[in-house]
Formats: sequence, C-alpha cells, structure tokens
Amino acid sequence: MIVKVQKEDFDASAACAEMATVSGAGALVTFVGTVRDYSDASDILSMEIEHYPGMTEKELERVSMQAAKAYDIIDSLIIHRYGLLQPQDNIVLVAVWSRHRAAAFDACRFLIDVLKSSAPFWKKEITPQGSRWVTDCPGCRAGSREGHRHSVPSAHPDQRLHSS
Repeated sequence: MIVKVQKEDFDASAACAEMATVSGAGALVTFVGTVRDYSDASDILSMEIEHYPGMTEKELERVSMQAAKAYDIIDSLIIHRYGLLQPQDNIVLVAVWSRHRAAAFDACRFLIDVLKSSAPFWKKEITPQGSRWVTDCPGCRAGSREGHRHSVPSAHPDQRLHSS
C-alpha cells in the first residue's frame, strides 16, 4: 500500500506502471479526481487544497489497510495533491489491484468515499465572486451544477468541513 501527498502533478498511467509487478493481480481499477470548473452554480477559477502534514499520510495509510482487509485486495496506490490547482488539474489518484474485478471496484469506491469523508484535506474554491471553503454535501457529491445550495455558503477556516 503506497500513499503519496504531493504538490506536483501526477501521470496516472505512469504511476500505475511503476507498480506493474503486482504479483497475482487479475484486475486494476483506477479513479482520477480532477478540479471541476463549476460548483454550487458558480464558475471555479482555481482551488486551493490544504492538508495536515503527517496526519494526512497516516489517515490515508489507515484507510488503505482497512480496504486491504475488507476487500481482499493485493495492493493500492493513493496520490493526493495539495496547493493551488486549476480546473481540470488532477487532484487524486486511487488505484487498486486485486485477483478479481469486483474486489478492485469495491475497494476503489470505498477508498475514494472514505477520502472524501475522513482525510484531513481542506479545499477553498476561488470564484469570480470571491473564495469559499468547500463543504461536503449531497449536491456536491452528486455533481449537481444546479438545484442545490449550501446551508453555510462559506465556512470560517476554523469551522471548515472536509470535501475532496
């Protein structure tokens, strides 16, 4: 299980190819998350991602081990970026190797869902109207461009909620 938290961009294919010698794997499932160009019915000019160094890596390692036990996977790779990102920039890569595809799909979904809810990352969206801390809400998770509003449009940094 490999975890990387970095400022630099990544190439998902190259990152997975570096681990091509995963013995016994019959399936590889990947998820790449990118910066959207909209959120909460507003254009996104850029996004700033912060994290808690040390704690972030430990949490990602913990969930990787949890996935390995729960889904009988062989290996996993998580790369998550921080810093100032532009629309369409890569944010996160989750890759899972297993003997069979069902376990790989299930574990990949589990990992990205847990990352969105428990990893210590914070996102600030920069829009034409200003900046706001991102909160995790059902509308955001559904990727809805219209039809939902945040109950707290901009959380104070001490009260910001996680979302990835």
